Amino acid sequence: EVQLVESGGGLVQAGGSLRLSCVASGFTFDDYAIGWFRQAPGKEREEVSCISSRNGITYYADSVKGRFTISSDNAKNTVYLQMNNLKPEDTAVYYCAADRTIASMIVDYRYIEVWGQGTLVTVSS
Repeated sequence: EVQLVESGGGLVQAGGSLRLSCVASGFTFDDYAIGWFRQAPGKEREEVSCISSRNGITYYADSVKGRFTISSDNAKNTVYLQMNNLKPEDTAVYYCAADRTIASMIVDYRYIEVWGQGTLVTVSS
């Protein structure tokens, strides 16, 4: 069974940090890109950051560059999202997703077939 399981969300004050984890199973991890997306109440889902498990290439949305860092531990089939200097506007449900390439993930997230269940991040001001 193809599965992505996120963890690490929670409540944090502005300026604080959280680390999200996404554990993958049921597919060949090294052949895929893993991405983090988020969806705030009343807003459309948006990409946050992606990493290619094959070659380590990364992508960041402009809104998180310099604050968030994505990394991959291929031995553990796990992708991490280290989030520093969090802002209230980062509040959202964060989802991880898997697709063949970073480009395919960010062109249109609606075509991504593999998603985790989401983890809530709340940043208080």
